[in-house]
Amino acid sequence: MFDWIRQRVLHFLRVPHDPAPPFGAPGSVRVFRAARNYYNLRLVRWGFGQVGALIGIVVSLTFLTWFKGEIDAFRTAQAAAPAAVVAPVPPPAATPAPAGAAPGTPTRKAAKPKRDARKDLQRIAARTPWWVIPLIEFFEFGGILLFLVQLPVTFAAVRLDFEMHWYIVTDRSLRIRTGIWRLQESTMSFANLQQVEVKQGPLQRLLGLADVHVQSAGGAGDHAQGQVGESLHTGIFHSVNNATEIRDLILERLRQFRQAGLGDPDDHGHHPAAATIASAEVTSGDAVTAARELVAEARALRASLS
Repeated sequence: MFDWIRQRVLHFLRVPHDPAPPFGAPGSVRVFRAARNYYNLRLVRWGFGQVGALIGIVVSLTFLTWFKGEIDAFRTAQAAAPAAVVAPVPPPAATPAPAGAAPGTPTRKAAKPKRDARKDLQRIAARTPWWVIPLIEFFEFGGILLFLVQLPVTFAAVRLDFEMHWYIVTDRSLRIRTGIWRLQESTMSFANLQQVEVKQGPLQRLLGLADVHVQSAGGAGDHAQGQVGESLHTGIFHSVNNATEIRDLILERLRQFRQAGLGDPDDHGHHPAAATIASAEVTSGDAVTAARELVAEARALRASLS
């Protein structure tokens, strides 16, 4: 069932197939994914959100049922009882002045009676049009239907978001792809890498997760300007359970890359290895020519002597 939903959602959102490995030797490709506990954490957050929405729906329905019952009871009693003439309510009498008080002494006013919430509700019911309650019921049951429909969709979105975390490392570059709603894919060459660090929050430490931040040239300027989060110069391996292994792998391959002096793989015109090969070809060609000239001179000298 989930595979069918997965295929339909990916097709609808135009999400491309699994990412291809970046530039590098085929045998050096290593693929890493987000840890299972990251999915469990996202699932718990999704569950709390659904429970909160369900509690809101239950409270709303309970209040609507009680309010509708009060209105029906008030209208039934009003229709059954004969019309009565309501006598005007006299103003509250002032409290007489205590004995021995001087003339002109202000008297204390009588305390105001407490408001009756039931009578206030009856006044509201008397002014409420008949179509208000059916309209509220329509929106309430529409909200329940929408809640039931979104359950499998949002669950599939959480699962797909977890599955769409790709981290691919070769001997010369790395590629990171994340997201389904907002797809983001970045490729970083080892020629520009400057820093690799592991970051771990308290909740991640509890779940055995960590983030690996890979920073390229120019990334230090983002931190100096106070920019927080990902940038064009930073790649993040989100919530992996082998952060130390990934960090050591990148650092080791970065060291080998710099020792080999391969340079930027996109800079084909100034490739140090290509320049070395071309220089070797020129040197070998000159040596062959010189050797042939020496052989010719030796043969001429031998012929003259004989």
